[in-house]
Amino acid sequence: MKFTPQLRLGLRTKVILISSFLLLLPWLGYKYVWEMEKLLRQGQEQTLIGTTRAVATALNERPNLFNLQASFLKSVEKGKDLYAYDLQNPIKLDGKLSDWHDYDSQMVNYGRDYVQFSRRPYSASNSINFKHMVGKYQGYLYAVFEVNDKSPIMRRKNSTRVDRSDHLIIAMTSPNGEFQRYVISPYESGWVNAFHITEPTDDNQDSATSYNTSMIDPASLVAASDIQGFWQNTESGYNLELRIPLTMLGNKLGFAFYDINNSRNRIIDTIIGTSNTSHLNRLGTVLVPSPEIDKILKGMGHNSSRISVIDRHQRILAQTGDIQDSDGVWSSSVKYSEDDDSWWSAFEQNVLHPLYYKFLISAPQQFIDSQQDAANLKGVHISQALQGRGYSQWRLSEDKKAMILAAAYPIWLDNNVMGAVVAEESTNGIQTLRNRALEKLFNIILAIMAIGTITLFLFASNISSRIRQLRDEAELSIDSQGRIQKTISPAKGSDEIADLSRSLASMVGRLGQYNHYLENLSSRLSHELRTPVAVVRSSIENLSMHNQDEDSQRYIARAQDGIHRLSTILSSMTEATRIEQSLQGAEKEKFPLNELVTGCMHGYQMAFPEQQFKVQVPEVNVMIEGAPDYLAQLLDKLIANAEDFSHNESEIEVSLSSETIQAQTYASIIVSNHGPLLPDNMTDQLLNSMISIRTQDKQNKPHLGLGLFIARLITEYHNGKIMLRNRTDNKGVEVIVTLPLGTNDK
Repeated sequence: MKFTPQLRLGLRTKVILISSFLLLLPWLGYKYVWEMEKLLRQGQEQTLIGTTRAVATALNERPNLFNLQASFLKSVEKGKDLYAYDLQNPIKLDGKLSDWHDYDSQMVNYGRDYVQFSRRPYSASNSINFKHMVGKYQGYLYAVFEVNDKSPIMRRKNSTRVDRSDHLIIAMTSPNGEFQRYVISPYESGWVNAFHITEPTDDNQDSATSYNTSMIDPASLVAASDIQGFWQNTESGYNLELRIPLTMLGNKLGFAFYDINNSRNRIIDTIIGTSNTSHLNRLGTVLVPSPEIDKILKGMGHNSSRISVIDRHQRILAQTGDIQDSDGVWSSSVKYSEDDDSWWSAFEQNVLHPLYYKFLISAPQQFIDSQQDAANLKGVHISQALQGRGYSQWRLSEDKKAMILAAAYPIWLDNNVMGAVVAEESTNGIQTLRNRALEKLFNIILAIMAIGTITLFLFASNISSRIRQLRDEAELSIDSQGRIQKTISPAKGSDEIADLSRSLASMVGRLGQYNHYLENLSSRLSHELRTPVAVVRSSIENLSMHNQDEDSQRYIARAQDGIHRLSTILSSMTEATRIEQSLQGAEKEKFPLNELVTGCMHGYQMAFPEQQFKVQVPEVNVMIEGAPDYLAQLLDKLIANAEDFSHNESEIEVSLSSETIQAQTYASIIVSNHGPLLPDNMTDQLLNSMISIRTQDKQNKPHLGLGLFIARLITEYHNGKIMLRNRTDNKGVEVIVTLPLGTNDK
């Protein structure tokens, strides 16, 4: 069956489609994993909303968990209403502030907006300002102040007046709601204690007037050893760290620094603080995370998520969990088997996984959580929860390295929303599960590809080896002259290659028979034609002996010339066969090749008296082992061929030289003539039988293109090489015959 181009294109298209379909399978598996991740995210969202609902149900209708500090405020003022952060470690009271470095983002700057009184216009560069925050750790409230003051004035030693130097007023309510004021005014840097101011304040007095005229009666001061701290002077002012027992603290708190700049009159110059510490109703609130709610959260065991309880002002009352180290509800599913120490597990961990995570899979990364250690929480989900509706929201982390799911659910008290439960999880757990699925998918794909590759490699190797064997047999079956040397062994299989082998074997067999017929055709024709040629020649010779007229003699001469040419053709037809057969029984001898070339050239000069020759032969003997008669015949063919193609009055150059290449010595005979150049792509073909490119002006005698063919036979008999090429000056052709002389042993 003959395949048309359209059919071949159709088969190629089918192969491409099948291959594309096979490549589509891994892509479908990859997309399936991503779809499963979407389903897992939906499941995580529903689970997290259920978690917030469960925690909120446990906190509903429990008024003792929400005191007045969370219920009576209509709004929260930054800087005035304080939030006590949960401290991770206890604070060492040394005035160095090294324990507070992790909480720099929570520090509040107090400057112009927090000035309570100032005798001169406030200047940020010359007036007092400070940074401040409060935190809670194991029953204590810690406060830090980093104060910038160009001229701090310390209390004189042995002085009982605490209001004639830079000092701090602490105002708070006790747990039962009583207004309490304390003062800290040190002599020098070091450990400090507070004094309780027992004298009452006038709530109706104007604040500016109270700042100008109020004085603290030393008799009203009582040492309050429970409030401790450390005052440390610095180059820019001073640092102050305080520790207050939570048992002393109610729901209101304020701090105010009284700054004195003149050491002579010691008059108060500026008062700056979190709130007005002279009046109860002007104090800010302090929110301390509820230990009761914190116990409820930890008791419920939700340590795989970060769960926060906020009041209706979005301030955090309690918080547990860390989304940085948690994998959410999938934490139990993402752990590797630590006991798997097999070679495959080691190979997978050390080789495959690094490749996957470098090119194909993105691993979960540590991300920046902007709401870690925050005082309050914001978001659409929180706004919806404070309006009485459960809600969830996806958001990117601040550095966009992780996706965070947050859900909120309201807490009810007497049909009023008192706060909300907020649960947060990152998608690291789902991402890890997805990565595990992708790892298994890629492992399976690699295994299939490896098995398929090995199978195809073995299959292709078997096919290629059979094709290579068939190619070698085909190349060995025919020599460079196109003669059949060896038959092809037909294969016994039933596939296409076996069919091809049998077809080639049959074809080579038929070509061998035809080639044998052609090889014997010339000798058969020569044998069959010699008898009639002899009869014709003898008849013409007899006819020429009789007296004939002039026209008859002319015709007899033309007939004799034709018979002569025909005899020459018959002799040429059998010459190559005779030489090839005689070479098989020829005997080699060692003789000087230079003398053979010189002697032959003398004979050629006599045979072609009108042709000029230029001969270059070394004077030293060039010894060669071969058949001198055949080498002489080789020169005959080359010179005759060069003479036929030489331009008139141009000389034929013949040179003999020897050279050693890799310990092997070679003789080189070059016959060069000026004449037409070789046709393109005909160099090798001219060395074959019955090939000739002579023009009509050179056809004065019959030529069958056997001269160079015979020269090649003689050269190959002597294990040499013959080559035709155009001269470097492109003015003619040269024939190079290279003959081995033997090994140069030294």
